[in-house]
Amino acid sequence: MKGSCIWCMLVGFTASAVAAPPQQLLLPHHTIEPADSSFRLPLVIWHGLGDSYDSDGVNFLGEFLNETIGPTYTYNIRLHEKPSADRSATFFGNLTEQIRSVCDEIAREPILRRAKGINAIGFSQGGQFMRAYVERCNAPPVANLVTFGSQHSGISEFENCEDNSWNPLVCAAWEGILRSQTWSDFVQSRVVPAQYFRDPEDQESYLAHSNFLADVNNERAVKNVTYKENIKKLKSFVMYMFSNDTTVVPKESAYFDDVVGKGNEANITKLKDRQLYTEDWLGLRDLDERARLHFRIAEGGHMQISEGLLKEVFETMYKNGR
Repeated sequence: MKGSCIWCMLVGFTASAVAAPPQQLLLPHHTIEPADSSFRLPLVIWHGLGDSYDSDGVNFLGEFLNETIGPTYTYNIRLHEKPSADRSATFFGNLTEQIRSVCDEIAREPILRRAKGINAIGFSQGGQFMRAYVERCNAPPVANLVTFGSQHSGISEFENCEDNSWNPLVCAAWEGILRSQTWSDFVQSRVVPAQYFRDPEDQESYLAHSNFLADVNNERAVKNVTYKENIKKLKSFVMYMFSNDTTVVPKESAYFDDVVGKGNEANITKLKDRQLYTEDWLGLRDLDERARLHFRIAEGGHMQISEGLLKEVFETMYKNGR
């Protein structure tokens, strides 16, 4: 009963809660004339928590891409045509159903469905969701995947109310349901961040109840061979970690690292020392051995991306018809 009351509060106050969302793109805004599509592979963009497909920051990406490398078709992933509903879907929904919906959406989009392949970029939680697209459907196939500050190894802490500008009542309700009922079927099928929560010190609960992350990371006893084979098809997989990220805990999740503890007491197991890599559950070792897996740093806090860095990514990853 207590959980249900908290849930009602969350639904009722979602709009005010995302006034300054923690995963929204912090980019410069100016008007750029859009260009026509061309020989280059289309770029698919998946935004982060609290953002929407039609926000100024997300739309800027497509405009800046065209200015930087020339005519390129871009498509912003959306779970609803109404921006406010799309924003709400970053907080609430079943990720299994959401990924399936996006797979169908991309497969029927008039330009994307005729493309020989697509490029993809995911911001914060959108990065692991874009990777899930690669693993679960990949039609049309992704050639180059770039993720910024994503939670590939999950989060071990939820957003702290003292560290954000949310409505205090909403944030307290949000924290309450996440911290007390993380592994309940109710939360795992309805609250998006809970579905990529991962406590390295409680793997039993995680493997038994995770609705999303344990599956897409192939961490359960029975491995999905298709996930591995689809990841191996990538021409490149570039993962950016924000140097001063305090929003994502642990920030090293952007690299698939495993972190136990906090601060100076933290024990970090690098991806290459994890079974995920050594036994190649996902095909990451295969990509690495073919120089297709890349670890890079983005200076600054979470989702603080400079125009210069964007230009570098666009020119190196998406130019020349790649």
